Amino acid sequence: MSLSIQGKTAIVTGAANGIGLAIARHFVDKGANVMFADMDEPRLVAEVGEEARAEGPVRMFAGDLRQKLAITNLLSATIDAFERVDILVNASRQIALSDPLCIDADAVEEMLQQNLMCSLRLSQLTAKRMISQAERGGGAGSAGAIINLSSIAATRTRADLLGYSIACAALDQMTRSMAVALAPKGIRVNAVSFGSVLSASLQAQLKEAPGHRETIIAGTPLGRIAAATELVETVQYLASDAASFMTGQIVTLDGGRSLLDVVSAPSH
Repeated sequence: MSLSIQGKTAIVTGAANGIGLAIARHFVDKGANVMFADMDEPRLVAEVGEEARAEGPVRMFAGDLRQKLAITNLLSATIDAFERVDILVNASRQIALSDPLCIDADAVEEMLQQNLMCSLRLSQLTAKRMISQAERGGGAGSAGAIINLSSIAATRTRADLLGYSIACAALDQMTRSMAVALAPKGIRVNAVSFGSVLSASLQAQLKEAPGHRETIIAGTPLGRIAAATELVETVQYLASDAASFMTGQIVTLDGGRSLLDVVSAPSH
């Protein structure tokens, strides 16, 4: 089976910076049409504004995907630009520290809304479009692929990441449930659970606490923090026909970090 995504149309959320941007850029380089989506409009414009204004494979959408109308508008904008959607990458995510013993500041609702519900609602709406496309095309072959970005925080314990960890665990289970629901329709749903990867949130943390880098490296068997670009080909694989018999799986990409019995190291 081929790793090619040439000619496919993808929506990538969280595409203004970090891992989302790296994935979206990689997809364009591999010949896909890509809708770069993010709520950070100034950053989005700075990254892809000129390309999005040209007639080509890049478009952008700025909006808060916690709002259902924004999700609807994102899908409509994608169809208007490229007439279809084949791949959805839910890369929009947020990390918030919190007090696990404080009812008003445990960040659970905030993290569920940002990291779970955005992905769920967009996946539901996009899946309906993928199904209708497949039905119009006769229903043969793959109807589409959805890839969620999760974290090893879903299975590793750190008290001040209570909300984030719960949301990641919920996202993993959403991936499995949606995979079962959509398999009869020819849509595959998988996730990449990462750690020790230089996401935008981790970059911000390292600026505030440079010593944090050594802590992460010491807890990673491969002995380094990966660049965001090291995640992109795994996502491409899951989006391509090479993964045509793979669904409902949580692929771990963390340099071996989750293999170690260390519960205190942050999991980003």
